[in-house]
Amino acid sequence: FPALPEAWRRAGSPELYLTGVLGAALLLVSMVFVLVKRGGGGDRAPFWYVAHVIAASIGAVLVAVHGAGNVGRPPALLYLAIITLMALGIWARLRGTAMVSSTFATKHKSFAAAGAMPDRDTLKALIDEKIEVLKEIDADASEALFSLRPIHWLCKPMLAQRYYTLAKKEAEMLGTRKAVPAAQAYWRAAHMALAYLFVLGVVIHVITVTFFAGYVANYNFDAIHWWHLTKW
Repeated sequence: FPALPEAWRRAGSPELYLTGVLGAALLLVSMVFVLVKRGGGGDRAPFWYVAHVIAASIGAVLVAVHGAGNVGRPPALLYLAIITLMALGIWARLRGTAMVSSTFATKHKSFAAAGAMPDRDTLKALIDEKIEVLKEIDADASEALFSLRPIHWLCKPMLAQRYYTLAKKEAEMLGTRKAVPAAQAYWRAAHMALAYLFVLGVVIHVITVTFFAGYVANYNFDAIHWWHLTKW
């Protein structure tokens, strides 16, 4: 930092402000990947997966530059979220995929935990109920291949919640999570939770610097060098 021009060392300068905007935009490309994957665009998912990895990596660097070395303020928690997200993503790519491939399409009798075989009649009744609910959600869908998408939650939230509950109960009966290592069972949930927390943090940061510039600058109004609407 000492070797950089003053504008690149002063938090909130136009140069660092625009760097932060670009970095946040690149990081949010990852959310496009989620929408494409869960919105029925499976054929485009590989492209957006690569885009989300590259864009998020570049965005993380730009956000770090945008912070001008200030790690003692609350927004620095976003760095921790980014680092953890990247670590989880790297683990999933290098190790997680091998673990998933070893259990993908495994027969039920060897997949379920020992002694945890569900009652067949109970399981059949649950799947039959899922099929009936699915007919109301999407009459042309196959229960064996169907997964809920954002559009289902938006258009038919009650049915979507009912189907989700049944699917979760089925997974519990089959012991799917218990049959695999905890890292494999929960890494994606952790990755998604951190991603949504990061997006929430970005939104809060944008609101505070735009409308509460005085608070952000500890009411040192001479230190407010960024674009804002109010100095509350």
